[in-house]
Parts: sequence; structure tokens; C-alpha cells
Amino acid sequence: MKTVNLSQVKEKVKQAVQEANFIIDKDLKKLVKSCYPTEESPAGQEVLNQILKNADIAAEEKLALCQDTGLAVFFIEMGEKVKLEYAGFQSLKDAITQGTIEGYGEGYLRKSVCDPISRKNSGDNTPVFIHWDVVPGDVFKMTFMAKGGGAENMSALKMMPPSAGVQGIEDFVVETISKAGPNPCPPTVVGVGIGGNFDTSALLAKKALLRKPVGAPHADPLYADMEKRILERINKLGIGPMGLGGRTTSLAVHIISHPCHIASFPVAVNVNCHSHRIVEIDF
Repeated sequence: MKTVNLSQVKEKVKQAVQEANFIIDKDLKKLVKSCYPTEESPAGQEVLNQILKNADIAAEEKLALCQDTGLAVFFIEMGEKVKLEYAGFQSLKDAITQGTIEGYGEGYLRKSVCDPISRKNSGDNTPVFIHWDVVPGDVFKMTFMAKGGGAENMSALKMMPPSAGVQGIEDFVVETISKAGPNPCPPTVVGVGIGGNFDTSALLAKKALLRKPVGAPHADPLYADMEKRILERINKLGIGPMGLGGRTTSLAVHIISHPCHIASFPVAVNVNCHSHRIVEIDF
């Protein structure tokens, strides 16, 4: 039996939302650096340099990597044997929300949440977006993603006929990134969800972005080959870093699949910008 104190959850969330917005993941930084020798466009090379320079300044000065500090998205795996110590909070969601409010406030991070119709800002970057998985045992794992609007807006979902097959998947992903152009601030990380149903495929695509390290191939050779082919096609589009032309349009393609109905073939694409702001919260 693992005991999790919600006061500790609040503090760790507060730290994570700032860390994600101030510090680029070290593996992602290596991936950006590795693209420089193969980037033939002078403009593309300069953008890659600027991305790395911006990352160094943000980390040193504790400044946001981007003015869009994102929606606060959380992925939680919680074991059936985990016990919560409420420590004055009403619920786990309450602790996560308070940590987000304090983290965005104390970190001077932009508040980006508003009503969809009136566009009135909530003022504290809440409500948070939480995806829960109940798992066996005493596992308690949280992952935070700062999801910017520019990349999220370029995401897409398509309900295909099963006859579309592998070629249909690959064509749809490449088409989605082609239409996105410079809008998601490339070089991007591309999450692909295959199967499930309408809503599950979209969540699978977003979960695919969580893979560590960024760019690691799928464990199944069939999907690993698909990821490689899609990435190669994307990087032949000529969009390049920040849309200024070049070979580096995406850094990685990650796929997650799930069984689906015999009559269905849903495929979703969720795009992340070059900062790929994801932090795992340890307990």
C-alpha cells in the first residue's frame, strides 16, 4: 500500500508546470542538435541554433520558452492500492488544480484558458485537463504536458474505412502535417493514435507524445517501420524549422494502436511544438 499526501502532490505540480515551461528535455535537446548536420537550409540551421539558444536562456533566467505556456494537461496512473492523505484538500483533482494555479502564478506564466464563446479568461489557467488510468497495485505516476494552442490546432482525426490500411494511415498523417505548415512551430513531434473509437484514438495520439526518450522507436517492428517511413515523408515536405524551409520538419513520429470495431478504422494525429514540454512527476 502506497500513501500519497495531496499536499506533496500540490507542491510537485507547482514545480512541474514551471520546469516544463523553463527547461527543454535533455533528450529532445540532443535530438535538435543531431538534426543540424543534415539540415541543408541556412535558414533552417539558423532556426535550430535559435531554438537551442532560446532554451539556454529560458533555463538560466527561469523564463518561459514560449509566450504560449499551454493548457495544463495531466496523465495519471493510479493503482488500486494507493491511499490518499487529503491534507486539507477535497480531492486529488483539487490538489492538482491548486498546484497549477500556484505554479503558473509564481512562474509568471501566461494564463491561456478561456470560455469558448465569451472568450473570458479564467485568470489562473484552470480548469486543468486530467486523463486517468486505474491500474493494479500501488503505482502512482503523474505526467504533465504544457499543450500550446498553435500545435493543438493543427491536430486532426479521421474515421477511415478499414480498407484504407497502412497506406491510408501514412497518407493521412503526412497530409495533416503538410496542411499544418509553419503553424505548430516545427520541428514538431507527431503523435499518432490508431484504432479504438472516435474519442480513444484522439487520446492515444496525445499519449503517444509521452514516449521517452523522444524519437525512440516503437517496440513492435511493424509500427517502428511505419514511424520511420512517415517521418521520412514529412521531412521531404520542405516545410523546415519554423516553416522557413529545410529538411527538419519533424523530430519524431510516435504511434500507439488499440483494437477497434470491425467496421471502423479511426486514426488521430496530435502535434507538439519543438519545445515538447512534458515532465514526469515522481513520487
